[in-house]
Amino acid sequence: MSIEVKDISKSYGEQKALDAVSFSINRGEIVGFLGPNGAGKSTLMKILTTYINADTGEALVNGNDVNAQQKAVQKSVGYLPEHNPLYLDLYVREYLAFNADVYKVKKDRIEEVIQLTGLSPEAHKKIGALSKGYRQRVGLASALLHDPEVLILDEPTTGLDPNQLVEIRDLIKNIGRDKTVFLSTHIMQEVEAICDRVIIINHGKIVTDKKLKNLVKDTKQDQVIEVEFDNAVAEVLLQTLPDIAAIKNTRGNVWELTFVSEKDMRPTLFDFAHDNGLKTLQLTLKSKNLETVFREMTKKK
Repeated sequence: MSIEVKDISKSYGEQKALDAVSFSINRGEIVGFLGPNGAGKSTLMKILTTYINADTGEALVNGNDVNAQQKAVQKSVGYLPEHNPLYLDLYVREYLAFNADVYKVKKDRIEEVIQLTGLSPEAHKKIGALSKGYRQRVGLASALLHDPEVLILDEPTTGLDPNQLVEIRDLIKNIGRDKTVFLSTHIMQEVEAICDRVIIINHGKIVTDKKLKNLVKDTKQDQVIEVEFDNAVAEVLLQTLPDIAAIKNTRGNVWELTFVSEKDMRPTLFDFAHDNGLKTLQLTLKSKNLETVFREMTKKK
C-alpha cells in the first residue's frame, strides 16, 4: 500500500476535523479526495505529509509511520499545499536549485522536472512574473524534484482559467502513470477527467469510497425528469402524480419533477398528460453525474 490511514481523528478545540477516518490507497492509483469546505480534507493531507499530528489513529506512507518516521515519509512524498508557497523574487531555476539542495538531489534533475512540467518557455523568468498556471507548474516541479513515489496535491487547480485547467489536469494525469496521486478538489470535472477512484468526506467522516466508474452507477438517488407540456398546468395537479417528491417550474410550461422511485416515471408522465388533455413537447430523464452524487452525499449533517 502507498497510503494507509487507520482510525485517524483530529480536533481543534471542540471542533472535530476528522472522526475515525480509515482508507488505503494502492500504488499507482489516482484518487480524488472530495468534500465541502471544512470537511477535513486539508487536515488529513497535513497529517499525511507530517505537517501536523493526529490526536489518535495511525497513518503510513510507503510503509513509514507519519509520526515515528517523519524523514522517511518526507523523502517519499511530494506535496503541493492549497496555497502554493513560492519565493516570488527568485527565478524559476534558482528556486528549484534551492529546493534541490534541500532534497540533496543532483542539479540535472532540475532540467528534468522543468521539461516534465512544461516550464521550459518560462524557466528564465522570476516566479513573480509568471501566470497562476505556471506558478502551479513550479509548485509541481518542486514537489517532483526528489522523484517521490506519492504525490499529495491540495486543490492543485484553484484559480486557474479553463486553458490552464486542462494543462494542469493533463500534467497530473501523465505524472500519475508512474506515481500514486492523492488530490483534493472542488472541481468535479477534474475528478472525472483524471481520477480512478473517489473518496468523499463530510463533517470529518468518510461517506463513500468507490471506483469512479462505479460511484454514480451504484448510488441510489431521486429520479429527476424535465418535462414540457403544450399548455399551462397547475402545480396542484402535478402533485397528484405518484411518488412525486419535488416540483419546480423552470420556465413557461417546463417543469422539473423529482420522483422517489426506482421505476422509470416517464411512461407515467405520458399517461398523466393524456388523461389531462395535455401533450408532452419534451421529456428528459436527467442523468446522474459526480456532482449530483456529491451533493446528495454531503447535504446532510
